[in-house]
Amino acid sequence: MKFVYVLAGWEGSASDSRVLRDAMSREDSFAVPSGKYYLVDVGYTNGPGFLAPYRSTRYHLNEWASQGNNPSTARELFNLRHATARNVIERTFGLLKMRWAILRSNSYFDLKN
Repeated sequence: MKFVYVLAGWEGSASDSRVLRDAMSREDSFAVPSGKYYLVDVGYTNGPGFLAPYRSTRYHLNEWASQGNNPSTARELFNLRHATARNVIERTFGLLKMRWAILRSNSYFDLKN
């Protein structure tokens, strides 16, 4: 597990795309290395360095398990691989929350210190 950028201070209700725009606009901005890509969810659009799943195509892993079948198109295969990789990320955050209880709830600490 490796974190490449951390931006603290946003409230949990802020949209992911809004936080990403803020991170990319800062002096010490989040930058995607040349030739690399980050997986994003369907709430984002594809852009330089960001790969979102295909819309209107099966995506969530439980959709595959309940169907009991394999992808039938290239888009379904891409979405299955994308969902599998993103699931690793989600599990990582789940493990962090289990390890450090402070991550499970709102923080009431002054972040300016």
